[in-house]
Amino acid sequence: MSNSTAAAPTANGQANTLPGGWTPYHPLTPQDQQVFNEAMHGFVGVKYTPQVVSTQVVAGTNYKFKCSATLPQGTAIWEAIVEIFAPLNGQPHVVGIIRM
Repeated sequence: MSNSTAAAPTANGQANTLPGGWTPYHPLTPQDQQVFNEAMHGFVGVKYTPQVVSTQVVAGTNYKFKCSATLPQGTAIWEAIVEIFAPLNGQPHVVGIIRM
């Protein structure tokens, strides 16, 4: 999966997301946070804290959350991309985690 986004410039210079393309990374909405929380429920070990998100509408929604990651009682912090798929019907689930 690419970390880039597909966008086309408009007359005013702002980018619009192409159909099927990824949105630019943006702050999480309450709905984005809820999807993240549902998908990560019961996940143990590394703690992922989402900072920004990019989405792609398909038959459901793909999410790429840029996160800070830490181990319990650890001092090391790194970045990671947590990829989540939220189907039209059913629970969102993690499809991949990429350490950056």
